[in-house]
Amino acid sequence: MSTRTLISPAQLARPRGKVLYWATFGGVITLFTVVFLGPMYWMVSSGFKDTQEVVRTPPTLVPESFEPDNYSQAWNVMDLAGLLGNTLYYAFGALAFQLVLDVAAAYSLSKLRPVFGKAILGMMLATLMIPATVLVVPQYLTVLDVPIFERNLLNTPWAIWLPSVTNAFNIFLLKRFFDSIPRELLDAAAMDGASPMRTLRSIVLPISRPILGVVSIFAIVGVWKDFLWPMLTLPDPARQTLNVGIYSLSNGVPVNVLIAALTMASLPTLIIFLIFQRNIMSGLTAGGLKG
Repeated sequence: MSTRTLISPAQLARPRGKVLYWATFGGVITLFTVVFLGPMYWMVSSGFKDTQEVVRTPPTLVPESFEPDNYSQAWNVMDLAGLLGNTLYYAFGALAFQLVLDVAAAYSLSKLRPVFGKAILGMMLATLMIPATVLVVPQYLTVLDVPIFERNLLNTPWAIWLPSVTNAFNIFLLKRFFDSIPRELLDAAAMDGASPMRTLRSIVLPISRPILGVVSIFAIVGVWKDFLWPMLTLPDPARQTLNVGIYSLSNGVPVNVLIAALTMASLPTLIIFLIFQRNIMSGLTAGGLKG
């Protein structure tokens, strides 16, 4: 049974149908390219302009005053090397905690089937309906004076790492992937004497590389793009992330230099997406086993 489309194969085979199809296709691609890449092009090109040209109205499409030194000046003035190191430290620390704790939570809910497991999963998913801004105040009060331990976590990496672990969306993704792994495979491992931890380490994790890659990307990008939470919990300039540090040092910096700094700050996440975009889609759609 053939799939019904807006244009039948017979109409598409005609010269008029081909022209209409390719004209529509090209128009849609051009529109989306302009919408998504237009702001990015403006940001990159503005980093090469002088101060007067950046604020000119209407803006110039191609820089008339080409000043590549803006990027080297932004790197030095904004201390991007230190801010980049801080951000990488926080991002990969959050990644390590999420891989350990979120994988353990998802594996328990999927394969170990604890008591009230469905209720726990339902309450975790319900937290996705709560706006993130609503949680800022209770989270801040928690890291300001951690219950039981009575420790102040401000200006420490723990203020970034611990809240990032409670990621219900990543746990749901991992659990859905673990659910697709045949139960017979785990039963065979148990019959061979493998403990649940050994089964997780030797069987489940090697199979789950696609979804682990997706969770890793989400964890890194989540810390990288966050602004409000690091600004509240990392007031020390020596410990700030890229976003907060650029904002704090923006006073008195020329607009073209500031735009150059923002361009360099956005490059790492863009490069990660371009390299791993296929892994993201395959990890979200792949099952545990094929065939």
